[in-house]
Parts: sequence; structure tokens; C-alpha cells
Amino acid sequence: MMFSLTRNALRRFKIRSIQQIRQSHEKHSPDFHDKYGNIVLASGSAFCVVAWVFTATQIGIEWNLSPVGRVTPEEWNDK
Repeated sequence: MMFSLTRNALRRFKIRSIQQIRQSHEKHSPDFHDKYGNIVLASGSAFCVVAWVFTATQIGIEWNLSPVGRVTPEEWNDK
């Protein structure tokens, strides 16, 4: 019952994908985004990954992930 209500509600909205929107503009020649969009996205993503890997491994941040093996218990003193 709930699924059919949701399905009927979604049918009322005309949801168009990005490709449908871009095709409706009927471009005649490829623009900058068509030519270089994927390259720019990939290079930007690679730059961010490299920057974070460098930050996480090379600049000497002490992450303190687990104290196991580094903390030794002390003697208990009852006074």
C-alpha cells in the first residue's frame, strides 16, 4: 500500500536526468566540459587523494589510534 502511494506520488513529478537536460539543449559542437570535464574531475580527485595521503603519512601527526602496548599499569597505593 505504502509503496504504491509513493510510486504514484513520484510519477506526478517530471524528474529528468542530467543527460536528458543536456540533450534538450541540442548543442551542435562540444564545449569545454565535454572535451575536458572528465580529465579535470580525475586530476582534481587525484590531487586531493595525494594531498591527504601526504598529510596523513609525512607531516608527523601522532594519531593515537590505540594505547594498547604503550600504557603500562602503575602500582596501586592504598593510603
